[in-house]
Amino acid sequence: MKYALATLLQDTVSALVAQGRLPAGLPAPEIARPRQEGHGDFSTNFALTAAKAAGRPPRVLAEELKAALGASALIERIEIAGPGFLNVFVAESAFHDIVRTILREREDYGRLTARPGKILLEFVSANPNGPLHVGHGRGAAYGDSLGRLLTWAGYDVEREYYVNDAGRQMDILALSVWLRYMEVGGEKIAFPETGYRGSYVADIARALRKSVGCDLQHPVADILVANPDLDADALMDTWIARLKGALGARYRTVHGFGLDAMQADIKDDLAAFGVRYDRWYSERSLVESGGVDRALALLRASGDLYEEGGAWWFRATRYGDEKDRVVVRENGVATYFASDIAYHLEKCERGFTTLIDIWGADHHGYVPRVKGALAALGQDPGRLQVLLVQFAILYRGGQRAQMSTRSGEFVTLRELRAEVGNDAARFFYVLRKSEQHMDFDLDLAKSQSNDNPVYYVQYAHARVCSVFRQLDERGLARPDLASADLTRLDAPEERVLERTLGRFAEVIEEAARDREPHQIAYYLRDLAGDLHAYYNAQAFLSVDAPLRDARLALIAAARQVLANGLALLGVSAPESM
Repeated sequence: MKYALATLLQDTVSALVAQGRLPAGLPAPEIARPRQEGHGDFSTNFALTAAKAAGRPPRVLAEELKAALGASALIERIEIAGPGFLNVFVAESAFHDIVRTILREREDYGRLTARPGKILLEFVSANPNGPLHVGHGRGAAYGDSLGRLLTWAGYDVEREYYVNDAGRQMDILALSVWLRYMEVGGEKIAFPETGYRGSYVADIARALRKSVGCDLQHPVADILVANPDLDADALMDTWIARLKGALGARYRTVHGFGLDAMQADIKDDLAAFGVRYDRWYSERSLVESGGVDRALALLRASGDLYEEGGAWWFRATRYGDEKDRVVVRENGVATYFASDIAYHLEKCERGFTTLIDIWGADHHGYVPRVKGALAALGQDPGRLQVLLVQFAILYRGGQRAQMSTRSGEFVTLRELRAEVGNDAARFFYVLRKSEQHMDFDLDLAKSQSNDNPVYYVQYAHARVCSVFRQLDERGLARPDLASADLTRLDAPEERVLERTLGRFAEVIEEAARDREPHQIAYYLRDLAGDLHAYYNAQAFLSVDAPLRDARLALIAAARQVLANGLALLGVSAPESM
């Protein structure tokens, strides 16, 4: 409704200019929803902002606009307020038309027209060195909902998971798996504090032992050699190097076994959470194809790399970062940052016009260096949008939850889903702006009360379904809702509900523009509230047939919009609760 009225206002101003009644070069008219009830459905301050350029007092210009707009069937009346505000009251017939459109378009209602350009949406991308935890879950729910929302809003979106399968963390996992493999074989080991100690590592090790038997045996004492002159990181790197040397080609078996097991677990977990990807992109493939070397060569050629202390550095300060960044360490090994540079260059070269990365909030300092690297490579850094996600803290009984886990280290996404269900987890995750801190109330998420926002919204959908079941139980014929006489809808609750339905496309547009799925969740709560109020105030079946049909059409439209909105968040719309 907002965009239809905005188009009407712009067309009206353009017509007045074409007729010579207004001068060219006026500011673009804007409309907004009034903050105060009774000030119309929409208002515009165009008469104030354009008065000087138009060469007349604001109220005079407002009268001209009122007269020109008044002929539209979209408008019931216009009131001029204050120094020249136009308060526009939309005709009831326009809201009836929205109800009819919803009933006609059904699952497609709210979809916006296709837009130019391609978006690459990368999210979660957790290292495959352990199960996904509740922090990853928030990024997954936010990223998947954003992908659904952008697609619904007409964007061409591809979803990608960047698999960090070539770096040091995977070598640490390989060493940890091998040590547990040796333990399974009977060797007593003082497991290093810097290894991965979760019980999932032991599970992988037992599967590895079952798969290869004793083929990977080697004395642990030859690997975990003490060296008091080295810090913990350097000592870990030494152990990894010794294991690689001892196993030779067999090291790839350990590394690959751990990687495949964790990646399969992550894929299964995300799929069960309703999260889908178009592509799983391997960092190792980028390295092995020469992509990292090529990106670094381009930076050397442009003078954006320099050597110091045996390492190669990117001149990040040249592009606004607080300090320069290492891309190749003294030992000749490229850093994660080097791979990220090559990966983002490759994204641009694949033809995506917008790159959206969803990162944990603790990575906010990483943004300037990646944008700087893109600029150094001749790419537009404005193509990259980094959206940050804060961690989620779980609470039970008002206290921070200490949920038992198999690993003893963190609460996994799988455990959260098992406790509260996918619907509650996804809805709660997107109920706040992604960059805001989030307290996740487990008791509330499981409760069947109006205080539980997902229950409140789903129950509204189920309530409408129950009305139609009662219609069948009473033996009343199902009406042709498309032909219902909607002029019979004149109760206050009906006017409110119709106007809320009229906001759906507007919310889709704004939520997609702002990358904020939580706007959909807020809207659904408002719509559910209006529907519950209507359900409690009016009868649907024990009225005359024309009024009954009109009310059934209205609540059927509300049910459809609830279902469409919930689908954007990856949440089900149950027919009974």
